[in-house]
Formats: sequence, structure tokens, C-alpha cells
Amino acid sequence: MDGSAPAVASPLDARLAAELASLRARDLYRRRRIVDGGHGAHIVVEGQRCLNFCSNDYLGLAGDARVAAAAARALQHGTGSGAAALVSGYNREHAQLEEALAAATGRPRALLFSSGWAANLGVLRALLGRSDRLIADELNHASLIDGGRLSGAQALRVAHGDAAGFATALASPFEGQTLLATDSVFSMDGDIAAVSELAALCTRHGAALLVDDAHGFGVLGGGRGVLFETAGEPVAADIYMAGFGKALGTAGAFVAGSEALIEFLIQRARTFVFSTAPPPALAAASRAALALVLGEDGDQRRAWLAASIQRFRSACAQRGIALSPSTTAIQPLVLGAESRALAVSQALFERGYWVAAIRPPTVPAGTARLRITLTAGHGEAEVDGLVDALEAALRQGGTR
Repeated sequence: MDGSAPAVASPLDARLAAELASLRARDLYRRRRIVDGGHGAHIVVEGQRCLNFCSNDYLGLAGDARVAAAAARALQHGTGSGAAALVSGYNREHAQLEEALAAATGRPRALLFSSGWAANLGVLRALLGRSDRLIADELNHASLIDGGRLSGAQALRVAHGDAAGFATALASPFEGQTLLATDSVFSMDGDIAAVSELAALCTRHGAALLVDDAHGFGVLGGGRGVLFETAGEPVAADIYMAGFGKALGTAGAFVAGSEALIEFLIQRARTFVFSTAPPPALAAASRAALALVLGEDGDQRRAWLAASIQRFRSACAQRGIALSPSTTAIQPLVLGAESRALAVSQALFERGYWVAAIRPPTVPAGTARLRITLTAGHGEAEVDGLVDALEAALRQGGTR
């Protein structure tokens, strides 16, 4: 003992400690787990080798040597961009990636952001104000919710996937700009928004449409995203946002749209204007991944992923494991209680399968779940092994 007085918690720390204790008591406390090495289908979590079934690396490109090589070549010129894009940070690699993204999405222009969160906040705050209106699906990503709040626009939340509700909201008289925002693939449920129907409603009522395709780009529409998922002309969305951290296996995001939209965002999207530009090497890696996604390699990976999804769902149905209705790589298993979701997740981890438990506030109260995600990096035996382990973990963690 050195004789010094014990530290006294500040009022702030005392308040935070009580909040943290409450989260632990309600099974809502979350912690990070350290991963060593790569983040592919095979992963080392806190020293334990696992099969990773909770990643968004849908096409298995996060560990692809060709993507890494593109980044390595660009790294020969340095690591950072050094400034915001409007100062001195706009590298040739950024420009080439934006051009490739515009071509892939069939839009005149594209603009890079540091993350999908930054893109949605930047777009909504730039385009909307107090005299405008935002109509949004109640299960939209948190970045769309927070972006709407920051904009100050009048907000109308519509019940999830309720086309009639959207029609009613759009039909209500309003003098300012109306923008309808929706996820394409809902990240916790795996279902796909009816973007064609929403686009038609927006056209009828003179509203703008924002589609967040974070979980669809690279996977749906032959890799070009949800707007190209149906036959014929692509869906007309005024603002298209997607990211690189899912199917492309890198990081960052972009917004694609008209010449006027992109030029306006360059001037007024605060998360773009005041953020250091992404590292040029990251842009180089994303462009290499995009080329793979849109080529024969991407076709093969999407076909394998689709087969794995069907294999998994069929095997679960045979075992009486009730998955949520989803045709995408996101396959939720709703368990209800937070404690049960944690128990089943831990039982899987002990068997060498990493599937995170998702709890409120990420999902509504009473719908804690396992968010199981399949990727093109999983083999048939690994998918079958997951079903076996899941059946055993559900018994261990409580009755089905």
C-alpha cells in the first residue's frame, strides 16, 4: 500500500457504472472478441479456431489474395490520403473507383464515403430540412434513422414491408420535399424490400427514393445490386447507397445518382466534406473486388452461395429448426429471450462455430436471435456441420 487515498468515482463514472451493471443484469451487455489473422470462413477467435457463420463477407472476398495484391501495389505509394477529398486527399485511385461504380450501377456519377453510416448521415442531412418529410421503414438501418433525426425533417415510420402503409403516407398532402428511405436487404431479418413497388409509388406522388443496398450490392442483380434484381429495366431510385464491407470484402461506401445529386453532395454532405479521404490502397482493393464481383468469378461465387442457402434451409427444415423466411445469406433464428440467445451462441462456440447472439436494441424486445450468415467460403460439409451443431446447441440452450 502506498498510503494514497482510494480513487473516488466521478459523477459521470458512477452513472455509467450503474448503466453498465443494468445491461449485464438484463443480458444486454456486449463485448468485443479478438480475432487473430484473417476474417474469412475460417477464423481464430480468442485463440480458438472456429467456422465463422456471422460474417457479412458474403462472397468470401475479404481474404482473397487478388484483392490484397491490389492494395499492396497501391501501398507502395503510402498508407494515408492525408486530407479530405476537397483539400488534397482525392487520389487517382478514388476517381477510378468512382468511375467503375457509376458504370456498374448504371448511374452518371458515384461518390465515395468512409462508411455506410457516413454516407446515409451525409445524404439525409444534406438533402432534407425542417420543411421536408422522410418516410421510412421501421426496420431501416440505424444510420438511416439517425440521419433522418439529424436532418430535422418530419419523420413518418411505416410498419415493416407495409406497401399499403407507404402508399397512405405518400398520399397524405405535403408541401415540401418528400423522401422515402428503405434498406434493400434488411440486415437482421434477411428479407428484401419491394423496391420496384416503392419506386412506382414515389414516381406517382413526386417523392424521391433512397435505397440502402449495403447487403444486396455484389450479391443481388448479378452483382450490380437490388435495382437490377428483376428482369427488364433497373428500378429507378434517385439515391443509391451501397458499401464495400460486405460482399466486396473491403471497407467504405458510395452513393450513386445523377450529376446534380453528386455535385450537391460534394458541396453539402458534411460527412464527406469534413472527413479525411479513405486510403488510396483501400480504393484500389475495392476496385479489384468489384471487377471480380462483376465477372465470371462473381457468378460462380453467387451460385455457390445460393446453393448453400438452399442446403442450409432444407436441412434445418428437416430437423424442425424454424428459421425466419429469408432467401438471402442472412438466416435469422429468432429465440426470444436474450439469455437463451446467449446460451445457444455460447454452446455453438464451444463446438467451434461462431454465430453471434443479436439482442435489443439492435432488434425489437422479445426477438433476440442468432443471425446466421452463409458465405461463398463455406463448403457443403461445413454447412451440414453447422446444422448438426445448431441442433445440439438448441437442446443444450433450452427446448426448441
